[in-house]
Amino acid sequence: MKDVRITVMRIAKYDDLIEKYENPIEHTCDMVLGSVFVSRNAQRPEGMCDSAWESMEYFVRSLAEGGGNFYDGWMKNKYSAMISCNDGFRPVSFLLETVE
Repeated sequence: MKDVRITVMRIAKYDDLIEKYENPIEHTCDMVLGSVFVSRNAQRPEGMCDSAWESMEYFVRSLAEGGGNFYDGWMKNKYSAMISCNDGFRPVSFLLETVE
């Protein structure tokens, strides 16, 4: 199995949606822009948010097993994917890349 590098590429925050729809919470996202994680054997890396992992696990596993070319040419590098977590208030975009 190949390793997959996971890089935090963008962190967004929608204050208008938070104010209108979200109940106050004390702890939110721990992701830091530019952080790099490495998935070995298609396992969730230490420190990776559970919710983000659920969004990307299929893609990480596919890349780790040598797959790619998602959605018939979606990415310029067919052994990569750009995946966002499923937090509608604070979405984080991750670049997944097979490590050779």
